[in-house]
Amino acid sequence: MNNVYYVGSGELTFDVIERIINENLKLELAPEAKERIQRCRNYLDKKIAESDVPLYGITTGFGSLCNKTISPDELGTLQENLIKSHACSVGEEISPVIIKLMMLFKAHALSLGHSGVQLVTVQRILDFFNNDVMPIVYDRGSLGASGDLAPLANLFLPLIGVGDVYYKGKKREAISVLDEFGWEPVALKSKEGLALLNGTQFMSANGVFAILKAFRLSKKADLIAALSLEAFDGLIEPFMDCIQQIRPHKGQIETGHAFRTLLEGSEIIAHPKQHVQDPYSFRCIPQVHGATKDAIRYVASVLLIEINSVTDNPTIFPDEDRIISGGNFHGQPLAISYDFLAVALAELGNISERRVAQLIMGLRGLPEFLVANPGLNSGFMIPQYTAASMVSQNKMYCYAASSDSIVSSNGQEDHVSMGANGATKLYKVMNNLEFILAIELMNAAQGIEFRRPEKTSPMLERFLKEYRKEVPFIDEDIVMYKEIHKTVAFLSRTKFDY
Repeated sequence: MNNVYYVGSGELTFDVIERIINENLKLELAPEAKERIQRCRNYLDKKIAESDVPLYGITTGFGSLCNKTISPDELGTLQENLIKSHACSVGEEISPVIIKLMMLFKAHALSLGHSGVQLVTVQRILDFFNNDVMPIVYDRGSLGASGDLAPLANLFLPLIGVGDVYYKGKKREAISVLDEFGWEPVALKSKEGLALLNGTQFMSANGVFAILKAFRLSKKADLIAALSLEAFDGLIEPFMDCIQQIRPHKGQIETGHAFRTLLEGSEIIAHPKQHVQDPYSFRCIPQVHGATKDAIRYVASVLLIEINSVTDNPTIFPDEDRIISGGNFHGQPLAISYDFLAVALAELGNISERRVAQLIMGLRGLPEFLVANPGLNSGFMIPQYTAASMVSQNKMYCYAASSDSIVSSNGQEDHVSMGANGATKLYKVMNNLEFILAIELMNAAQGIEFRRPEKTSPMLERFLKEYRKEVPFIDEDIVMYKEIHKTVAFLSRTKFDY
């Protein structure tokens, strides 16, 4: 069936994830995934029955309580208590798309057959996903090791009939929704609470959402910067392939190619120039935008490994007859990557704001602040202030979360990644970047009108025509924030391939 994705049938890719989310695919466990899950559970039950050796988190307490032995008849209660006591996420509610990604990634990780869960537990996660039963999770509380304990605890409280969910647009107690579907709360067995809470799915979900958006923002940054280059009467030479090839960073080469494609057939770029150089914010676009592309590519590679990994603890290896207490829940690969991506995206905003500033200075035949009658009209003076404010704020958000660590669990968990903080501030950087690019588009589109009757490329003229249906040329001062928001909305929904 085309509207179903079989969890555990193969590796998750970004294309698959976008299809699942955008096309509202339903999730089912692949037969081979069911076999792996059941085989691991059978092995664990047998091991517990036969072993006299304490098994961390299975027959012992958690964290610094790992020296406390739990009796066989209390193993299920131990796991339920874990979820209840760890449900400490606070702050703002996480968006439904992040919740769905968290459930998808957790189900996929459990389907790999190294976690010791019951089939019914994974199936209930899929039931929630398929029926849009959205557990309420908050954005603060994770240290990024041992995984995302607090947010994942809030995510999975409803499996045992506790906590709150959104269902059909209403906030409800989880148990009432379970009753409505005729679902019994899942009776957790040994190890299951740990399998659900240990893991990097909060960090991963935020990161995948960010990287999918970063792919789009990077392309839009090129398109908007090409319009700014035209408005500024800039030079094409810095984008020629020969200069990229003697410093062949992949992103730089791609950026040069993108600009040559975007500007093909432009009258403005082709006419003779009075100047021999452009400011760095124009001349160095291939180098700056290209470096961001390379950063996005690297972070994407890290995320693909992460979302296809087993990140709970302890980890069970039935074939090797081993149960190993390790550290796959530690979010350091993600934390460092998110800090890297935040810097890379912030730089797209940084250089964008500098192009905005160049466009409003009254240079190269453009009027000051891009209005015909500056003085009486302030024109595009203050949007640059707004962009500068967000560029400055992004510099704050580029503080490296991964450079921090706070000791937890009475010294047992003495180094943590802070990857969750890296993930949530990355979202703020991206949100600011969208507004900064929108402000650049407003300025670039306005500036090109002062180059008429010359035209930019056919490709960019088509884009401008669509944009002008939403946001007009500004003759005299108007309320600007509405135009900024309309521009953000236009960029968000417009697909413009090149």
